[in-house]
Amino acid sequence: MTRRVYQAIFLISIVVFTFLFAKEIKGVGNLFPHVDKVAHFGIFFILAIIMDRAFKLPLYMQILLLASYGASIEIMQGTLPYRQASIADFIADFAGAASYFIIKAILTPRKKNSHG
Repeated sequence: MTRRVYQAIFLISIVVFTFLFAKEIKGVGNLFPHVDKVAHFGIFFILAIIMDRAFKLPLYMQILLLASYGASIEIMQGTLPYRQASIADFIADFAGAASYFIIKAILTPRKKNSHG
């Protein structure tokens, strides 16, 4: 896929995920303990994949932007009467994004130094 397609997917994903983070969700919390942390982790893992393919940004900028989005989501949830802000959710957000970049670094072959 082209970078433009990934950019469109990223924009759509941000809109959809923001809506889901703002929505009142009933009954899902009973599936298993900490299901919300798993959801936060997974969503930010997916966002990191899409962002990495959509934009040519340095790693630190991608992490900063995703962390800022995660913090913004928690601030937004703190203002909603049926949701609550959580540092643990923010940590799960960051861990999801960081996990993608760590896995990518491990799996990406290194270029050999031609001077050595």
